[in-house]
Amino acid sequence: MLRKIINWQKQVMKKKDDIKKKPPQNKGSKKTVLKKKPAQIYTKTSEYLNDQEVEHYKQLLLNKMQEIVGDVNSIEYEALKKSRLDATGDLSSMPIHMADIGTDNYEQEFALNLLDGERKLLREIIDALQRIEEGAYGICEVTGRAISKERLEARPWARYCIEYAKLVEKGIVGEGEPVPENVELD
Repeated sequence: MLRKIINWQKQVMKKKDDIKKKPPQNKGSKKTVLKKKPAQIYTKTSEYLNDQEVEHYKQLLLNKMQEIVGDVNSIEYEALKKSRLDATGDLSSMPIHMADIGTDNYEQEFALNLLDGERKLLREIIDALQRIEEGAYGICEVTGRAISKERLEARPWARYCIEYAKLVEKGIVGEGEPVPENVELD
């Protein structure tokens, strides 16, 4: 059975190699080369987004901000309760077991890490609202390209176009660094 699978894989690979080697057959037609349209560079939001779209994204940001503030307040309240009695509702006067102390510390540290992440996101949202006020919203801070409307819909606080964000994610450039000349954006 294993030999049959291996032989089948070899046949498939051979067919793929044959396809790669054969040039495409155009019946007398000229080869068409599609050139990519260069990305337009923007300096103002109004060149890319209309007033209704900007207002829509502003509402998305404000709604997310309101949601996060509520989350931050509840996390903060739960994580920073003063006593074990407040935190767990434990009414017994029995001494606290060491394992319970460790669990409580872990839960508090976990909640504080969540809180830190939410605060960073809140800072991003505030920065995006500031960009709206300055007329720079929806434009990549590094490349000057438009941030796609799909990306803004998913992450209205986005500061970079998807092409630049991919370069940052791959480690080709650091966040906020200019794109090297030898690297081409899609």
